[in-house]
Amino acid sequence: MSLANLTRWFPFLAWPRPSASLLRGEFWAGMTVGLMLVPQGVAYAQLAGMPLVTGIYASLVPALVAVLWSSSTRLGVGPTALTSLLIGASLSGLAEPGSAHWVQLAAWLALLSGLVQGLLGLLRFGWLLNLVTSPVLGSFTQAAALLILASQLPALLGLRTTWAALATDPSIHHFDLRAMAFGLGSWLLLVLARRWRASFPAAMVVIALAALVSWLTGFADTDGAVVGTVPSGLPAPYWPGWLPWEQLSALVLPALVVTLVSFLETASSAKVEHARGGTRWNENQDLIAHGMAKISSGLCGAFPTSASFSRSAINLYAGAQSGWATLFALLLVLATLLWLTPALYHVPQAVLAAVVVTAVTSLIKPMGMFSIWSISRVETMIGLTTFGLTLISAPRLYWGVLAGLVMNLAHFLYQRLHPRIIEVGLHADGSLRDRHLWQLPPLAPQVLALRMDAELDFASATALERRVADELGARPELRELCLFALPINRIDVTGVEAFMRLRALMQAHGGRLRVAGLKLPVQHTLERAQVLREDSDLCVHRTDAEAIAALSASPVSSS
Repeated sequence: MSLANLTRWFPFLAWPRPSASLLRGEFWAGMTVGLMLVPQGVAYAQLAGMPLVTGIYASLVPALVAVLWSSSTRLGVGPTALTSLLIGASLSGLAEPGSAHWVQLAAWLALLSGLVQGLLGLLRFGWLLNLVTSPVLGSFTQAAALLILASQLPALLGLRTTWAALATDPSIHHFDLRAMAFGLGSWLLLVLARRWRASFPAAMVVIALAALVSWLTGFADTDGAVVGTVPSGLPAPYWPGWLPWEQLSALVLPALVVTLVSFLETASSAKVEHARGGTRWNENQDLIAHGMAKISSGLCGAFPTSASFSRSAINLYAGAQSGWATLFALLLVLATLLWLTPALYHVPQAVLAAVVVTAVTSLIKPMGMFSIWSISRVETMIGLTTFGLTLISAPRLYWGVLAGLVMNLAHFLYQRLHPRIIEVGLHADGSLRDRHLWQLPPLAPQVLALRMDAELDFASATALERRVADELGARPELRELCLFALPINRIDVTGVEAFMRLRALMQAHGGRLRVAGLKLPVQHTLERAQVLREDSDLCVHRTDAEAIAALSASPVSSS
């Protein structure tokens, strides 16, 4: 087997050969990301309702699988806030958070989403990414960020009761002031550290300081909410066992949304990486790699993973050149699992909430949805509707993004079914422009000169025929239809039939059809259908200029 075939199946064989200078830079970049990965993994496991150690499991094995088989080797793969929220929301009502059944459902969610993602990559379906527009994804992300923020506020503020009980009895005694101090103090330190230097591993430092203060003050011994005991050691192989069909079917839709959202997270980071490196992004290979990563996460008893935009950006900022940096980061995660998990015992849960809140506040951009109003009001409304439905449908967040996807596809179909068809006239600069918009005279008497800026297919054919029929009905003196076909780059069977009907329609009116500027793919299709033979009722012109000259000299037009 050639090296090219080997690297196709084992992309890590194409990594640069290690040298002392390369490994030195990769080591420090990996340590920077690794120091962020452990605390975020634990915090996002809490957000997903999972045992905290599974956040470290999801930061180790899936990240290793992803970096070995991905075309984007500098992505920070592991737990992310958005995917973790989707997991917690999707499983809500199906099991008790943190229970064995909850873990079983989360593992199945990882397996299902991984299988779907891997299958899409094998079938070369990466183009499906284009179905989700930026307004839909951005609005869904902002709504999800607000929901994450709301879910973490009780722990951040040390709230001991529910918001409803607090509303009826607004007493300070409902708060653990020590936990509030840990949460707000950690959040403030994290924000200041991010503004000072984004690459500084502030989360690990803050968690270490908070654990030390918690231990010195006896916070856990006085009923303070702490992380508690986290098992040490490598993850054991885990098979979740078969689920009843009712429960498995309830996971299908969430698995599809997790697949979609996590791959969009991956795409946003991968495009930045490849743009900086001047390389081409292989989205199908990344689909396969991240699908395998999700499956490995499920088989470790953990939850679906994704590519973190923040950790990926830090990895690039720290100077990572290849997947070696990720391997160094994973060595730190491995060391944590083997020897350092007891140090997490005294970490206040309010500090983990502060880590999550700090990570998601950068996603909240209130004016982002309105900034595109001047570009597209329809897309703005689709984005706002997605945002509103995501909030309203919580905890079933997937209805928001699915509704946005359906609205976006409906808008796309409406545009395809209503193409831009204009009557053209000759502008002073020599170009053909909208005759009515620019108040131009007709190209010639008794001539209807149209240009359709779309493909001539099943979606647009009816609109073109209707426009011609309406014009002939309103202007019975018309004898020629000149179709400037340069914008038409594809024609299907329905389009060929529409072309034949237009030709027959003009013949019935005692006139003829002129076609100018046909592109070769369209011309070849019409020739194979044997409908492009020139006759008294059909004239074909190679260029627009040729057609304009012929119209000026035509006896019908000059009469």
